Amino acid sequence: MFDMMNMLGKMKDIQARLKQAQDNLVHLKISAESGAGMVKATVNGKKHLVSIEIDPSLLKETDKQILQDLIVAAINKANEEAEVQAKEQLKKSTEGLLPNIPGMDLSNLFG
Repeated sequence: MFDMMNMLGKMKDIQARLKQAQDNLVHLKISAESGAGMVKATVNGKKHLVSIEIDPSLLKETDKQILQDLIVAAINKANEEAEVQAKEQLKKSTEGLLPNIPGMDLSNLFG
């Protein structure tokens, strides 16, 4: 027999775990490089840029456009990896709580 109160309790537990996991994403740090390591960007699990490192050899006026392109590339790479890692972390935090129903895709719950 279907136990509605038990199911509601599990949903509250799932919501609490998801919120905690989402709050913890700020502590997840992901770095990516571009230009063979000349530019390194670090973002957190919420895709916020937390630091950028630039090789001093790129700090010449003539290399301004190259530097801008490398910064964009490094940040984009870091954000892509942050999304992957954030989804994995959220999935781990709710492991065993969500039912495994064949044909039902619940992956959109993770971002």
